[in-house]
Amino acid sequence: MKIQYLGHACFKLISGKDSLVIDPYADDSVDGLKHLRERATLVVYSHKHLDHYGTECVELVEGNPDTFQINFIQSWHDDQEGALRGPNLIHVISCEGFRIAHMGDLGCPLDEAQKAQLMNIDVMMIPTGGHFTIDAELAADIAKQLSPKCVIPMHYRGKGFGYDILSTVDEFTKHFENVREIGKTLTVDDKMPPVAVMDFNAD
Repeated sequence: MKIQYLGHACFKLISGKDSLVIDPYADDSVDGLKHLRERATLVVYSHKHLDHYGTECVELVEGNPDTFQINFIQSWHDDQEGALRGPNLIHVISCEGFRIAHMGDLGCPLDEAQKAQLMNIDVMMIPTGGHFTIDAELAADIAKQLSPKCVIPMHYRGKGFGYDILSTVDEFTKHFENVREIGKTLTVDDKMPPVAVMDFNAD
């Protein structure tokens, strides 16, 4: 299985001829990102804000949707039980014997029941930019508690993209010693780095 980073909080999981896009962003919803145009077997989203709900940008194609087994964990987009920004869905996707967690726009600490459902994760995509989501320090704390084999930061401000109010990815990676900058695609295997900073602009 391969994971492609498409920008902001959007990723594409690829297994054989089947693929899943999660949290596609709508046109012009995130500064500095080109319009998203993808094809996939499935498309899912964590909540209905435009920077995560651009489902019209993904063309659904024929395939086997059962390739990806998905469990949902209810959470909040803020630290006031959704009063500010509503609910958020964490997706736990099982495929090829691996478990992938996409945390969506998680905006609060995890409770013990949520943590229990997120144990033994192989890859975790977690927001790190703060303001709209948890900040880099809390994201690092969650990653260290759950100890996935590979953590991918998302939803941060980079050079020429992202919301100005968000922090940069460095605020997250400074909490870890073994960080690797990679390209657009991660192969899910036993050679993954503990922390992978992905580049959606890479070929």
